[in-house]
Amino acid sequence: MGLAPFLAKSRPFTRRPTFKSISTFAHLRRQSQPLEPPPLQNPLPANPKSLSSTLSDSPVITAAQVHISYGFLPGKFDEQMKSLAKMLAAKSLIDQLSDWMTEHRWAEVKQLFEFWIRSLDNSGKPNKPDVNLYNHYLRASMLLGTPPGELLNIVAQMDDCGVLPNTASFNLVLKAMQLAGESRAAERLIGRMLQIGKEHGNCLPDDESYDLIVNLLLSANQIESAVKNIDMMLKSGYMLSVTAFIGCVQTCVNNGRLDTLVSIIEKCKKTDLNKSLHPPWRVCNFIADVAMQSDSSDLTYYALEFMAKWIARGEKASPAVLLSVDEGLVVSALGTAGRTYNSRLLDGSWAVLKRSLRQKKVPRPESYIAKIYAHANSGNLQMAFSTLQDFEGDHGNSSEDDGEGLFSPFYSLNPLVVACSKKGFTTLDTVYHQLENLSRADPPYKSIAALNCIILGCANIWDLDRAYQTFNDINTTFGLTPNIHSYNALICAFGKLSKRDEAVKVFEHCIGLGVKPNMTTYSLLIDAHLTTRDPKAALAVIDHMQIGAGCEPSKEMLKKVRRRCVREMDYESDEKVESLARQFKIRMGTEVRRDLLFNLHYITDYS
Repeated sequence: MGLAPFLAKSRPFTRRPTFKSISTFAHLRRQSQPLEPPPLQNPLPANPKSLSSTLSDSPVITAAQVHISYGFLPGKFDEQMKSLAKMLAAKSLIDQLSDWMTEHRWAEVKQLFEFWIRSLDNSGKPNKPDVNLYNHYLRASMLLGTPPGELLNIVAQMDDCGVLPNTASFNLVLKAMQLAGESRAAERLIGRMLQIGKEHGNCLPDDESYDLIVNLLLSANQIESAVKNIDMMLKSGYMLSVTAFIGCVQTCVNNGRLDTLVSIIEKCKKTDLNKSLHPPWRVCNFIADVAMQSDSSDLTYYALEFMAKWIARGEKASPAVLLSVDEGLVVSALGTAGRTYNSRLLDGSWAVLKRSLRQKKVPRPESYIAKIYAHANSGNLQMAFSTLQDFEGDHGNSSEDDGEGLFSPFYSLNPLVVACSKKGFTTLDTVYHQLENLSRADPPYKSIAALNCIILGCANIWDLDRAYQTFNDINTTFGLTPNIHSYNALICAFGKLSKRDEAVKVFEHCIGLGVKPNMTTYSLLIDAHLTTRDPKAALAVIDHMQIGAGCEPSKEMLKKVRRRCVREMDYESDEKVESLARQFKIRMGTEVRRDLLFNLHYITDYS
């Protein structure tokens, strides 16, 4: 089209061709055709039986070709269609259309029906189609790409012919609206179906109708309208298809409407037919990941519930398909339960994990630590210590030296320490007395990890007497030997009250008994020296840490010492800190913001 003006202007300069074109197509190669015999003067009409077989052997006409090919169809083909339409009764026509529909000969279905409806029957009366014939015509038109408006005109013609459209008729129009993306028209059509269905039950929407409208509305991001139609679907007793549910998941996630997705799942669970809803396994994992990133505890629980259904279904299959939930996913779910204080998610996550392991191996330490965290955050100390007991049973005795490992009250068990000291000495005393009673039970339960949590909890509330008494009771009352975590907790208690000398004595006592200190020990001892403004003693501890234990100082440790050196104007110690940083290749950086806050001159005169 862009060349048309140019050609129009340049026409006087073009030479007029001296040949005549026989075709509008360039380079059309022509083959020599055999001579046809001359036609008879009075040929016999075609055999009706052979006509039917001839039509059934005709090539398939696609939707893209229909508008082009009909223009070149010979008139003989139309005459054969008209003859066939006159000979077929309604029942025979349905059979013929059904055969052609299975062969995807939609254009011929449409043409034959149009000829038949204009023809007369054997008694000379106009043919009367029923709803099934019209549905064939509607389906063929829809598959040929007919716009929804024209399909609605066909439905209106049905009313004119005294034929009442049924649900299948409207579903074909809904399908065309879905392909065209006409969501508003589809909503109005569903409303019309509900209105007509009050008098004629065969016009009410069915599961296919609701599935079409829900998918169409979700594709248009009309979540509220989609939820409304889902409610009507569930109230009508139909099942939400997996395809529609996956569409709900994708649309709600894309729009950040996880609460809406939770409400859809809860509505499905209230109906008997939809209780067995379980999306594909990959969709379950996707829902769980999105829910845990958003701390949606209810949605995480439902995702794990779907996975549990798949596990149970796989175990009942023949042969059995043993599915397992990734343990890392369960650890994340337990963390979500702890942050949202959701006990249902906690119990469900642990049940799914045990079901996945099938008693062939024990849960990993990370799973136990996450469960302790969840119980401690929820305030259920009894279950938290019970989980600690199982943890000790599956992963070794906590009285053994585990370095910075699994049973440190400063790291892995710190949520339990915080929960014990949350309400002050009341909770700490209660937990202590419960541990004392369990030590006398049959069989007795004695846990030094639990006692270490109490010692550090006493240190957190600045109660040195309770911390020291609990430390002594480890040996006298419970008959256990303190480990490095016990000494660390006691050093922390002395250090918080600026009792540096007592903390040093505890450290020396620990070394004298042959207990190997860890990085936490040295860090607490350095904090005790810095609290008393003695950076030289802190540097001496760092030297002992390098020589005696073979440990390297951390960046945070050196920054704390440098900060105290600057504030005490101990430049000699500051240079030593810088040399240590260069020795261990630690980039210290600057503390401009801290220095600004430290050098602020606060004004107390408000007059």
